[in-house]
Parts: sequence; structure tokens; C-alpha cells
Amino acid sequence: MKLLIIRHGDPDYEHDTLTERGWEEAKILATRLAPMDIKDIYVSILGRARDTASCTLKAMNRTATAICDWMQEFPAIPEFKEGNPLLSAYPDIRQREDGVLRPPVIWDILPSYWTQHEEYYHKNNWRQSEICAHSNMEQCYDYVTKSFDALLAEHGYERCGNLYHVTHANTDTLAFFCHFGLECVLLSHLLGISPFPLWHGTAFAPTSVSTIYTEERQKGIASFRAAQLGDISHLYKAGMEPSFSARFCETYDDQSQRH
Repeated sequence: MKLLIIRHGDPDYEHDTLTERGWEEAKILATRLAPMDIKDIYVSILGRARDTASCTLKAMNRTATAICDWMQEFPAIPEFKEGNPLLSAYPDIRQREDGVLRPPVIWDILPSYWTQHEEYYHKNNWRQSEICAHSNMEQCYDYVTKSFDALLAEHGYERCGNLYHVTHANTDTLAFFCHFGLECVLLSHLLGISPFPLWHGTAFAPTSVSTIYTEERQKGIASFRAAQLGDISHLYKAGMEPSFSARFCETYDDQSQRH
């Protein structure tokens, strides 16, 4: 089986849709995906992913197999009160409700904080981290991965420990239109690594496509291997540079880039 994990186009976060550039990216993406033999298409419930998928679905004259709430952008955001030890982990906290500080998302924390704590690198010990202790991150992660595994089981691959029991071997292709943070959670689960190095060590550009295959080297036992991560060759082929979304400033003094 082959999985295509696709990030939405350049986002207009305020209106949960795509920018003008994002719509162009989504149309270019559709030219890549439409000729493919994709069995099922799953789409996040959020507007920017649904809008991105709409171009491919229109080109294929199809509707989505399912609109999935568990595929929305990973929602774990800690709630900090004054004096919380994690306050120094975020460069800027602007939102405040009823005395509670609401920082940016998990992958916005500063490298100078998380890289000093070995538990964030460990495939299991991140669950004992300060961030998990002060947020709903662990519960959100488990909800996403259990929902993902239930879907994979419907297609013949049942999670058993760190591998998958094959109940129906197949070469079907499944497409998932989702979000950067959510994609990192799925890859973390499939590849058996902590989500933190993925959130902070990768930057999947808008409309990027990650391709993951099953490998059944022993009869009835499958694992997943990533063949491509964040591929945007369709944009380059169309003469379009990838948008900056998901990245931070390349140099600190460049105020034109995301800080």
C-alpha cells in the first residue's frame, strides 16, 4: 500500500482558506495527482485542506472518501499561567484569556529550550516532558494515531506493537490532504520516532507530497518506509517557487521572513 500525505496550499489562516498563490499551487498539484490511480482520498475538516483537495477532486470528477476531524491541524497548545516554567520556551506570547496565556503551537517553541531536554528526542519519553505535563498534547497525539490506525486497518493493515499485521495485502494508493503539524504526527507514528525532531527539523512546503510505502519482507508483517518527504517537484516543473510557510527566518536580521 502507498500513502500520499499532502500539505494544503499557501494558507490564509485568518479565513481558513487559501491565498491567491495557494489556489494556484493547488491547481498545479491537481495536474500531478489527477492522473494517478488513487483509491481513496481523505481530507481534513479544515477549510484550507478542503480547498486544496477540491482542485484535485474536481480534476478527477470525484468526491472525498471522507472528511476527517482527526486530520485537522494538530491542536495541542499548552495553557500557561504566570510563573509556568515553559514561558521561556516561546519567543512571543500574545493571547491572554482569563489570566491564561495561550502560546503559539508546539513547533514554535525555541530550539534553545527543547534541544536541552533529551526526552524530546526519545520515541517514548517525550510523553514525560514538561510540555505534555502542561498541555493536552499526549491525548491529542493518541487520538490522531488511533484514528489513523483504525483507517489503515480498514485497508488491511492492523497495528501490532511497532509493526502492522497484514490482513489484506494490497498496492492501493491512499491520499491524505492535511497540515504540517499533523503530517509530522503521522510520520512519527509510522516511522517510530519522536514528533519533536520532525516538527522542528522539517519544513514541508505548501502542497508538498510525502510518499510512504508498506514493506512486507516477512509474510503477514509490514512496516512503513518513506520514499519521498515534502516533494514539491510539481511546483518547480510549473516554474513556481515554494512559498515560505512553515519556515522561520533564514537569518535573524531578515525581518521580511517569519520570526
